[in-house]
Parts: sequence; C-alpha cells; structure tokens
Amino acid sequence: MQAIILAAGMGRRLGEFTSDNTKCMLEVNGVRLIDRMLRQLQQLNLSRYVIVIGYEGEKLKNYLTENYPSLPIEFVENNVYDRTNNIYSLWLAREFMAEEETLLLESDLIYEDSILEAAVNSPEPNVALVSKYETWMDGTMVRIDDDNNIVNFIPKKAFKYSDTAYYYKTVNIYKFSQDFITCHYLPFLEAYIKVLGENEYYEQVLRVITLIDTAGIKALPITGKHWYEIDDVQDLRIAETIFATPEERLRKLQHSFGGYWRFPGLLDFCYLVNPYFPRRRMIDEMKANFEPLLRDYPSGMGVNSLLAGKYFGIRQKYVVVGNGAAELIKSLMESHEGRLGVIYPTFEEYPNRHDTERLVGYHPDNDNFSYTADNLIDFFTDKDIDTLLLVNPDNPSGNFIPLPDLYRLARWAQDSGIQLIVDESFVDFADDGINQTLLRNDTLERFPTLCVMKSISKSYGVPGLRLGVLASANETLIARLKKNVAIWNINSFAEFYMQIYGKYEKDYARSCERFREERAIFHTELSSIPYLRVIPSQANYFLCEVLPPYTSHSLTLRLLTDYNILIKDCSSKKGFPVDRQYVRLAIRDHNDDLRLIAALKELI
Repeated sequence: MQAIILAAGMGRRLGEFTSDNTKCMLEVNGVRLIDRMLRQLQQLNLSRYVIVIGYEGEKLKNYLTENYPSLPIEFVENNVYDRTNNIYSLWLAREFMAEEETLLLESDLIYEDSILEAAVNSPEPNVALVSKYETWMDGTMVRIDDDNNIVNFIPKKAFKYSDTAYYYKTVNIYKFSQDFITCHYLPFLEAYIKVLGENEYYEQVLRVITLIDTAGIKALPITGKHWYEIDDVQDLRIAETIFATPEERLRKLQHSFGGYWRFPGLLDFCYLVNPYFPRRRMIDEMKANFEPLLRDYPSGMGVNSLLAGKYFGIRQKYVVVGNGAAELIKSLMESHEGRLGVIYPTFEEYPNRHDTERLVGYHPDNDNFSYTADNLIDFFTDKDIDTLLLVNPDNPSGNFIPLPDLYRLARWAQDSGIQLIVDESFVDFADDGINQTLLRNDTLERFPTLCVMKSISKSYGVPGLRLGVLASANETLIARLKKNVAIWNINSFAEFYMQIYGKYEKDYARSCERFREERAIFHTELSSIPYLRVIPSQANYFLCEVLPPYTSHSLTLRLLTDYNILIKDCSSKKGFPVDRQYVRLAIRDHNDDLRLIAALKELI
C-alpha cells in the first residue's frame, strides 16, 4: 500500500500563515502538518509516499528531502496549481496511483492516530472516511444507506441545510484497491477532465461513479474521533485547541469564554443557561423572520427600552437595555465613584471592573458561603460604603435572600444613603422565583437608590442574543447609562425576541417549573458522589467542594480529557479558602445531567 498526499494548493484563506509556504508546512502546536502526517503514515509500513506539490513546492521538497532522507518519497509537480483544482493534481499522479493499493489524503488535515488505522484495517477494499455532519463542517458531504454504502456525494452547490440530518462529511481520507483505481476511478477521472476541465474536485468523479457504476464505495464512519480540516485562521486556532496536550486544551477552552459549538462533542457544564427555554415554536418564529432581521437595521435605544419595559412590566423610563448584562456592568462600574461592598465569592465581572482599592469585601463565615440580609446589614453598617452589590441567587454559591428580606435590606440601604445593586439574573430558578423579582414599578419607586440588573441570557436560555437590562427609578442614572452605550447596541434578532416574548410567557413559566424538578434530581445524584460535597443552591448550578483524591483542577482535567465534559474550576476565584477545592456544575437537561453523573461515578 502507498500514500498519495495532495499538497499543491495555495491556502489563500490562511493569509500571512501561507504567504511564503504551502499549507502542510503550517505548524499546529509547534508541529508541522506534514511532519505529523508522515509520522502517522510511517506506522503503517507503506511502500512509498507520493506527494503532489505546487505552490512553494520547492520549499516543501527541500524540507522533506533534508528531514526524511531514508523515506521513499516521490514528488509530482503541479505547475499550474493557481489555475487548477485537486482533480488535476490527482490526475498528474495517475501513473503512481495505478500501481498499487492507495491511501489518498489531503495535506491540510489533522487527525488522531486511530483514524488511519481504521482505514487500513477496514475489511472493505474501497472506503471513504466520513463523520456525521456538524455545523462547523464545510465541503463535500455524502449520504449513506444502512449498510454504509455511499449512495451519493453532495458537492457544495447541492448542499441543503434541510437535509443535514442525513449528511456525513467526507474526511478527505480514502482507501482504494488497485482494481478499483484501474478499472473504475482512473477511466472516469480521464473522461471527467476531458469533458469538464481541470478546475474541479476529485470527489466529483466519485459522485459520478456512485450514480452510474456498480463499484461499491463504503463509508467508514469515524464520528466521535478527533480530526479537523484547516482552511483559515479560525480553523487553525480550533485545531490547536483540539490537538493540544490535556492541560493546554483545558487552558485554551477556559480562555475562549464560549463558542463551544466549534468543538465537536464538547458538553458544556460551565456556562449557565435555561435548558428548557425557548421552546421549538418560538425558535421557529425567529427562523421564519430570519431574512428581514438579517437585512434590516434594529431600532434605537428608545424603542428597545420600550420593549424591555413591556417584557418585564416596568416603565420605559426606568430601564436601559444592554448588549448582554456585561455591557451594562462595565458602564455601571466604570462610572462608579466611592466604595463598593462585595460579598465573596462572587461573579467577578463587577469587582474586576472596579478600582480594587475601593472594594470592601464580606466573606461568609461558614462552609456553605451562606448569608442573610441581617448578616449584610450587620457587617456593612460601619464600613463607610457608597454602594452594596448583591448577586441573588449568588454566583457561584447559589445562596438566596427571599423578597421580604430583600425589602428590609433595600430599606436599610435607602436610610443609610447607600446604593443597592441587586443582580437577579438567576432569580427565576429559585423556588417561587417568578414572584421573587424586584422588577416592579412600585418596588423601584419605593427604593429609588435600588438598581436591578438582569441577564436575559441565563434564565431565558438565549445567551447568543446578548441581552440584559438594568432598571432603576433613578432616572438620572438610567439616562447616563443610555447615553454611554451605542444607539444600536443590540441587534435585530435580540429586538425581535423581546417583541414576541409575550406570546411565550406561559412556556417560560413551565420551563422554570421543569427546571426546578430537574435540579432536585440532579442534587440527589450529585450527593451520591463521595468526593463531592454539594452546597444547596437556588440557582441553575451547584457549587461543590472537591474532596480527596481529587482537586478541582484534576477533576476538571479528567472530565475534559476522558469524557469531553467541561466544568468550572473555581480555584482561581477570590473568596475561597486556600486549602479547599471547589467546582461549579451547571444544571442542564436530564440526559446531559445523567451523562455527567455517569462520568463522575466512573471516577469514584
């Protein structure tokens, strides 16, 4: 068996990374793609390596000749690489291809070792490696039958998003028998080039063969295995994350702060959303209006504050809409003067946006990081603060102060001349949560020094829309914040979501009820894990103390490496005892929660 590697392309989409070298000379985590590929191929005892070169081909040829002097490499030159596509590169290698069984590969691939082993060890003589379609995939797709026969190749032009449930993406690794090559593929390849020219793709020939010839090409699904095709700089960054060492992969994911749909199979127990809302009907309504929302400008702050007021049942003049709560937190904190009271551990976006020298911290003196309104009043009464921040339920502890006690705290703050900021992004998850909100006109008017922050991302399950609100009867503050943010600070999709939400309020209420039921089940299951001490929570997550033999870091690393599950390691957060370890586990839907529980039990 031989390998034929197509490496003639220019890689224009990689910009400066391929300005003076071909794509396979690209480094991923310090290792060139071609070096990685040759190392993997060398494990297969191949007879030779045929490499089709083109763009910056001499550099590649010199590099391989110098670094692999004993490797049986044959070079085929495509001198018109800038005017042809990979069908012509393969045509130039046809004489080599006809001589023996062949592994055909493209040089911009990165994959785990077991993938080549699967191709070589397949009992089928002709196989195309494929992977179940995911949103990050692009290029040629196939449809297969129940026996893994490829019944059709689907080029880009024929791709239909409505059919993606049936698609498999070609990995661009093939194993072909000599008989298939000489009797089927090469005759069709020659005819195809004569009729349609050289600026095509070799998969088109396979498509013709599957449609009119009896030669069977089997699909070899490798769904779940790690591989990636590198076409642009974002692909490069993702590949560097997927194929990093476990420690480095964890670090890269933690510093991505989202966008995890790009990483195949990753289950995110780090970020916090409602798994049961929005329901399918609401999503379908947004899809039905996709084009006008994409093509038209959103409204300005005046209209959007009106929509937000309608959303929460408060007056327009009391509310400002943000591109996520993060935009409003930044604006609020950076304009804040005076000393800020903070309860640790906390959601650190607030103190991180504030002058650290003017922070006054309260640390609950108990193992569960719990506290009451009276605890806060007693501690901060003599601390000379101008503002008190309360995240309720708290993040990451899940501690919750019910509404009657919040009113007492707000009265104390008002009488003391202290501004009270309450972030109630998770309040709807609390028991009787929908009735625990401070977003009421009479409440805001009764406590004009009260500011209420709410992230719509969290409990409403739409973090991609980037929506948040801040409400207060302090109209001077609201006007200042509105002036500080851009006039078009939210997009049309977020605006339309607020416009139609009223039709789905009952669905939302039911989703919160369903969530509370799942939280109780999840708490019971987590409590059975002997190396976790689960702290009670009224939010959509549990803070857990990690006990020996694990640390928060080792548990986080094991779950990611062995199970592709990402959790929140709290070891870098302020406010935790230095000699104890904590993680935060989001609550997802029942099936995902069971998957995490199963992984945790296997690690006992």
